[in-house]
Amino acid sequence: MTNNDIFKKLRVALMLRDDQIVEILELVDFRITKSELGAFFRDEKHENYMECGDQVLRNFLNGLVIHLRGTKENPKNPNDVLAKHKAQIPAKEGSKDRPEFKAKPRDEEKSRGDEAPSKSKPAAKKPSKKQYPKGNSKVQVVEKVKYNFGKNKKS
Repeated sequence: MTNNDIFKKLRVALMLRDDQIVEILELVDFRITKSELGAFFRDEKHENYMECGDQVLRNFLNGLVIHLRGTKENPKNPNDVLAKHKAQIPAKEGSKDRPEFKAKPRDEEKSRGDEAPSKSKPAAKKPSKKQYPKGNSKVQVVEKVKYNFGKNKKS
Protein backbone atom coordinates (compact mmCIF):
# COMPACT_ATOMS: atom_id res chain seq x y z
CA MET A 1 0.00 0.00 0.00
CA THR A 2 1.45 3.34 -1.05
CA ASN A 3 1.48 6.57 0.91
CA ASN A 4 -1.13 7.95 -1.49
CA ASP A 5 -3.49 5.06 -0.70
CA ILE A 6 -3.06 5.63 3.04
CA PHE A 7 -3.63 9.37 2.61
CA LYS A 8 -6.79 8.78 0.52
CA LYS A 9 -8.24 6.30 3.00
CA LEU A 10 -7.61 8.61 5.95
CA ARG A 11 -9.24 11.49 4.09
CA VAL A 12 -12.36 9.43 3.35
CA ALA A 13 -12.56 7.80 6.78
CA LEU A 14 -12.29 11.12 8.60
CA MET A 15 -14.51 12.93 6.08
CA LEU A 16 -11.98 15.72 5.55
CA ARG A 17 -12.08 18.39 2.88
CA ASP A 18 -8.96 19.78 1.23
CA ASP A 19 -9.04 23.01 3.23
CA GLN A 20 -9.29 21.02 6.48
CA ILE A 21 -6.25 18.95 5.51
CA VAL A 22 -4.31 22.17 4.78
CA GLU A 23 -5.26 23.46 8.26
CA ILE A 24 -4.18 20.17 9.88
CA LEU A 25 -0.79 20.36 8.16
CA GLU A 26 -0.38 23.97 9.33
CA LEU A 27 -0.71 22.76 12.96
CA VAL A 28 2.77 21.22 12.57
CA ASP A 29 4.12 24.18 10.52
CA PHE A 30 3.96 22.32 7.21
CA ARG A 31 2.55 24.47 4.43
CA ILE A 32 0.99 23.02 1.31
CA THR A 33 -1.48 24.44 -1.21
CA LYS A 34 -4.79 22.88 -2.21
CA SER A 35 -3.52 22.26 -5.74
CA GLU A 36 -0.45 20.42 -4.47
CA LEU A 37 -2.72 18.41 -2.19
CA GLY A 38 -5.08 17.63 -5.07
CA ALA A 39 -2.17 16.09 -6.99
CA PHE A 40 -1.96 13.32 -4.37
CA PHE A 41 -5.60 12.35 -4.91
CA ARG A 42 -5.45 12.14 -8.72
CA ASP A 43 -5.35 8.94 -10.76
CA GLU A 44 -1.86 7.53 -11.23
CA LYS A 45 -2.18 7.87 -15.01
CA HIS A 46 -2.99 11.60 -14.81
CA GLU A 47 -0.23 13.94 -15.99
CA ASN A 48 -0.39 16.05 -12.79
CA TYR A 49 -0.31 13.06 -10.42
CA MET A 50 2.28 13.35 -7.68
CA GLU A 51 3.45 10.68 -5.25
CA CYS A 52 2.82 11.54 -1.59
CA GLY A 53 6.18 11.58 0.12
CA ASP A 54 6.99 10.20 3.54
CA GLN A 55 7.48 13.70 4.91
CA VAL A 56 3.98 14.83 3.87
CA LEU A 57 2.32 11.74 5.33
CA ARG A 58 4.35 11.96 8.56
CA ASN A 59 3.46 15.63 9.04
CA PHE A 60 -0.20 14.93 8.25
CA LEU A 61 -0.36 12.14 10.86
CA ASN A 62 1.36 14.31 13.48
CA GLY A 63 -1.00 17.19 12.70
CA LEU A 64 -3.97 14.82 12.82
CA VAL A 65 -3.02 13.76 16.34
CA ILE A 66 -2.97 17.41 17.44
CA HIS A 67 -6.21 18.12 15.57
CA LEU A 68 -8.10 15.22 17.16
CA ARG A 69 -6.57 15.04 20.65
CA GLY A 70 -5.50 18.63 21.11
CA THR A 71 -2.42 19.64 23.06
CA LYS A 72 -1.49 18.94 26.69
CA GLU A 73 -2.61 22.43 27.64
CA ASN A 74 -5.85 22.25 25.62
CA PRO A 75 -7.01 18.59 25.29
CA LYS A 76 -9.96 17.66 23.03
CA ASN A 77 -12.29 14.69 22.78
CA PRO A 78 -11.67 13.03 19.37
CA ASN A 79 -15.31 11.90 19.08
CA ASP A 80 -16.49 15.51 19.40
CA VAL A 81 -14.09 16.61 16.67
CA LEU A 82 -15.27 13.83 14.33
CA ALA A 83 -18.92 14.67 15.05
CA LYS A 84 -18.20 18.28 14.13
CA HIS A 85 -16.67 17.14 10.81
CA LYS A 86 -19.73 15.04 10.07
CA ALA A 87 -22.04 17.97 10.83
CA GLN A 88 -20.10 20.24 8.45
CA ILE A 89 -20.69 17.96 5.46
CA PRO A 90 -23.50 19.50 3.42
CA ALA A 91 -26.49 17.27 2.71
CA LYS A 92 -26.91 16.26 -0.91
CA GLU A 93 -29.58 18.12 -2.79
CA GLY A 94 -32.78 16.21 -3.15
CA SER A 95 -32.00 13.58 -0.53
CA LYS A 96 -34.70 14.15 2.09
CA ASP A 97 -35.95 17.67 1.43
CA ARG A 98 -37.47 16.64 -1.87
CA PRO A 99 -41.22 16.02 -1.74
CA GLU A 100 -42.20 12.52 -2.66
CA PHE A 101 -43.59 12.16 -6.17
CA LYS A 102 -47.08 10.72 -6.35
CA ALA A 103 -48.56 9.90 -9.72
CA LYS A 104 -52.08 10.99 -10.51
CA PRO A 105 -54.55 8.14 -10.80
CA ARG A 106 -55.11 7.19 -14.42
CA ASP A 107 -58.51 7.17 -15.98
CA GLU A 108 -58.44 3.87 -17.86
CA GLU A 109 -61.04 4.91 -20.44
CA LYS A 110 -59.20 8.09 -21.40
CA SER A 111 -55.92 6.27 -21.81
CA ARG A 112 -57.23 3.73 -24.32
CA GLY A 113 -56.14 4.61 -27.80
CA ASP A 114 -58.14 2.07 -29.78
CA GLU A 115 -61.58 3.55 -29.09
CA ALA A 116 -63.14 6.73 -27.89
CA PRO A 117 -64.10 6.82 -24.23
CA SER A 118 -67.76 6.47 -23.49
CA LYS A 119 -69.46 7.50 -20.30
CA SER A 120 -71.88 4.59 -20.27
CA LYS A 121 -69.25 1.80 -20.45
CA PRO A 122 -67.79 0.46 -17.19
CA ALA A 123 -64.00 0.44 -16.79
CA ALA A 124 -62.36 -2.56 -18.46
CA LYS A 125 -60.82 -5.27 -16.28
CA LYS A 126 -57.22 -6.33 -16.68
CA PRO A 127 -56.78 -9.67 -18.43
CA SER A 128 -55.71 -12.45 -16.09
CA LYS A 129 -52.35 -14.15 -16.51
CA LYS A 130 -52.24 -17.66 -17.93
CA GLN A 131 -51.70 -20.38 -15.37
CA TYR A 132 -49.36 -23.21 -16.34
CA PRO A 133 -49.73 -26.61 -14.67
CA LYS A 134 -46.69 -27.92 -12.80
CA GLY A 135 -45.91 -30.56 -15.43
CA ASN A 136 -45.97 -28.10 -18.34
CA SER A 137 -43.05 -25.76 -17.59
CA LYS A 138 -42.13 -22.96 -19.96
CA VAL A 139 -38.83 -23.21 -21.83
CA GLN A 140 -36.43 -20.51 -20.71
CA VAL A 141 -35.28 -18.08 -23.40
CA VAL A 142 -31.67 -18.41 -22.26
CA GLU A 143 -31.72 -22.12 -22.99
CA LYS A 144 -32.59 -21.45 -26.66
CA VAL A 145 -29.51 -19.26 -27.26
CA LYS A 146 -26.48 -20.86 -28.90
CA TYR A 147 -23.13 -19.33 -27.97
CA ASN A 148 -20.28 -19.37 -30.51
CA PHE A 149 -17.68 -17.87 -28.15
CA GLY A 150 -16.24 -15.65 -30.87
CA LYS A 151 -15.82 -18.41 -33.47
CA ASN A 152 -17.09 -18.06 -37.02
CA LYS A 153 -20.07 -20.21 -37.99
CA LYS A 154 -18.41 -21.71 -41.12
CA SER A 155 -15.22 -22.96 -39.47
